[in-house]
Amino acid sequence: MKSHVKAVVIGGGVVGCSVLYHLAKAGWTDIMLIERSELTSGSSWHAAGGFHTLNGDPNVAKLQAYTVQLYKEIEEISGQSCSLHLTGGVMMADTPERMDFLRLAHAKGRYLGMDTELITPSEAKAMFPLMDEKNFVGAMWDPVEGHLDPSGTTIAYSKAAKKLGAEIVLRNRVVDLTQQPDGTWNVVTEQGTVHAEHVVNCGGLWAREIGRMVGVELPVLAMEHMYLLTEPMPEVEEFNKSTGREMIGVLDFKGEIYTRQERNGILLGTYEKACKPWSPVNTPWDFGHELLPPDLDRIAPSLEIGFKHFPGIEKAGIKQIINGPFTFALDGNPLVGPVQGLTNFWCACAVMAGFSQGGGVGLALSNWMVHGDPGFDVWGMDVARFGEWAGLRYTNAKVRENYSRRFSIRFPNEELPAARPAQTTPLYDTMLANNAVMGDSWGLETPLWFAPKGKEPRDIVSFHRSNDFGPIGEEVRATRERVGVTEIANFAKYEVSGPGAEEFLNRLMTNRMPKTGRIVLTPMINEFGKLIGDFTIAKAGEDRFMIWGSSAAQKYHMRWFEKHLPKDGSVRIHRFDQTLVGLSIAGPKSRDLLQKLVDVDISTKAFRFMDFREMAVGGAPCMVNRITYTGDLGYEIWMAPAYQRLVYKAIKDAGEEFGLVDFGMRALLSMRLEKNFPTWFRELRPIYGPFEGSMDRFIKLEKNDFIGREAAAKEQAEGPKLRRVSFIVDAADADVMGDEPIWAKVSKDFGTVEKPHGYGAPRFDDKGEEVRGSKAAEGASAVRGIVDGDWRVVGWVTSGGYAHYVQKSMAQGYVPAALAEDESAGLFEIEILGHRRPARINVEAPFDPSGEKMRT
Repeated sequence: MKSHVKAVVIGGGVVGCSVLYHLAKAGWTDIMLIERSELTSGSSWHAAGGFHTLNGDPNVAKLQAYTVQLYKEIEEISGQSCSLHLTGGVMMADTPERMDFLRLAHAKGRYLGMDTELITPSEAKAMFPLMDEKNFVGAMWDPVEGHLDPSGTTIAYSKAAKKLGAEIVLRNRVVDLTQQPDGTWNVVTEQGTVHAEHVVNCGGLWAREIGRMVGVELPVLAMEHMYLLTEPMPEVEEFNKSTGREMIGVLDFKGEIYTRQERNGILLGTYEKACKPWSPVNTPWDFGHELLPPDLDRIAPSLEIGFKHFPGIEKAGIKQIINGPFTFALDGNPLVGPVQGLTNFWCACAVMAGFSQGGGVGLALSNWMVHGDPGFDVWGMDVARFGEWAGLRYTNAKVRENYSRRFSIRFPNEELPAARPAQTTPLYDTMLANNAVMGDSWGLETPLWFAPKGKEPRDIVSFHRSNDFGPIGEEVRATRERVGVTEIANFAKYEVSGPGAEEFLNRLMTNRMPKTGRIVLTPMINEFGKLIGDFTIAKAGEDRFMIWGSSAAQKYHMRWFEKHLPKDGSVRIHRFDQTLVGLSIAGPKSRDLLQKLVDVDISTKAFRFMDFREMAVGGAPCMVNRITYTGDLGYEIWMAPAYQRLVYKAIKDAGEEFGLVDFGMRALLSMRLEKNFPTWFRELRPIYGPFEGSMDRFIKLEKNDFIGREAAAKEQAEGPKLRRVSFIVDAADADVMGDEPIWAKVSKDFGTVEKPHGYGAPRFDDKGEEVRGSKAAEGASAVRGIVDGDWRVVGWVTSGGYAHYVQKSMAQGYVPAALAEDESAGLFEIEILGHRRPARINVEAPFDPSGEKMRT
């Protein structure tokens, strides 16, 4: 065993071996994988071995597609078979709501280049005759699904890595990790100590324990997972013989089961409601190639539905029941990337779907380590997406919830209850008393909307407009016409200070820093010129700046800030989190209201738009920004939590004469739509450049050599390929939710989306519904548009909803730059729940396009 290497990968499952292979492929050959036992000794060896490309996050789906395509490559390099069975698979919908979900997934597949197809239950039965099609209303077919040999695939990764120069050390547990003053690591093992520049935690079932070695409590938990294997079935053998094909994989939402052929029988697995964590506090180091005792009673409800839906399986004998632990993060996606607060300590764990995602995880992480960027938008997998609130007990509750809902639909207005409330502000009880419907905003309880008096404050979950539609409209109208107040504690808050603070921020941000008492809005880009942040920055005093941003990106941004802090100690950065909370008042009467609460002049000339002041509000010391996300006249008021109740009461009392209303986060997001304002994580993500994101006025290329300046200058000179635009949509009773395809009636292929491979030219009737089967063969009379004809998918929606004050359904998204200013009617359509709806670009904001109201 070497004593010095560039990187140590801890863990010999499919993910660890994938990371090792991709690092070696990228040119790092002085690398070592250390495994406490044998390869695949954790979860990999007993996995069901299924793979698919679909994922709720389209960016994760792209990496899953890469994983599936990778298997032939590693087979060729290693000489080891993965035993690939590319059977294809179907998702079965038993209700109209689940069919809407499949329409959404199918639509996403258009711009991802996925070859999915909506089919009838009878068509699904033809490929899996063991089902009773009368239990279903529809299905979605995906040809890129199948299964493989888990052990063979893991060995193929390892052999390919070793051929490229990597080293693998087995039967050698890592017992400690210590970091040296220069940021390098001592990896202490049973066979000695290895000195490494980088450490990668691919510990699988033991990832949590490895994290604890460096003082990190990762939000990961192992769950018991069961699947059963039947005896050989004559029906299966007959199907194979008569068709020459293997049976497909099937996912049944209602039964919470998945099934596929295994040899001459069937494999059937469940994600049962009565789920059970395994070793919720500590993972035993001596656990290895072992299985857990089966518990058929626990999965009996799922099996009962499964046997009803698939009666052909019920009569089969059970040959074996597999019950083994798999690790999950809170939302079911992996934990990948560098850990904030540590140097060169990386994670690639909680990869529950290792044979769907392992290759993509290895590729992204190796890019990140070697080139400084993952090369993809991996926010949905970034280890920085969870905060300190995601501790052991929170994780236990949330993972159980996620597991039990693995095959459940998550509606766009659905808030999940487990582990809540985790964080609250001093106004939590007050908001509940005001009939607020609360939501989870990065672990913090935040008012979403306010139910009318006498009405139960709860969401009726739906893909369509729901019971919040009317009340949100009232909140918006009252704010736009009078004045409203909302809680904004869920913003990220930072203070940057010290003699080097201004130089530091000028180096990180694209805009110039403000003068004392003034505010600027500024993006932040990485060295590749991609958007990684969007901030409000106020200069609070000499060498002191206040910064506000997205709460969900706090650890993500702190990781970047810390990476670039000067070594001389001239800059200090403090993250407030919930030690600083806020309220915002907005609307034409907001100045009149605030003037009653302060003892200083806040007239238009005395307190201008984009001014920052420290002043007493209602007698409490506060910081006040003359700016709001509503795009109207308004103010953000920031205070210590001890003063929030005092300030809120003062606002409510003073606002009574002005018709003050409480409004929630959904009303705020509605108002930002009618101002064409973007939002982080949706419109502004690290796959877009600042000019693509239409952030031109905040990019000051001449100011100094800020990070990413050269790449931004190149984007400006060459012209962005894409542009963020705002649409007005002729929607029916459902608005966009995000990730819908944007169609355009154009003959040119702009090359901005992956062309569907072998798609078969889907056709649409005069209602915008896709036509399949015999009707599609009728020809031009049924054709409204086809992918390879006049209509083609040219972009995708990032977010949207209903803009209540202007009474328009709106969407934001990205389209080719050549189309971005074309406001012609009939040029665009946006696909919503399987229906293509007319859409028109709206270059100017429909509410106050000149910005006069917020500057008044």
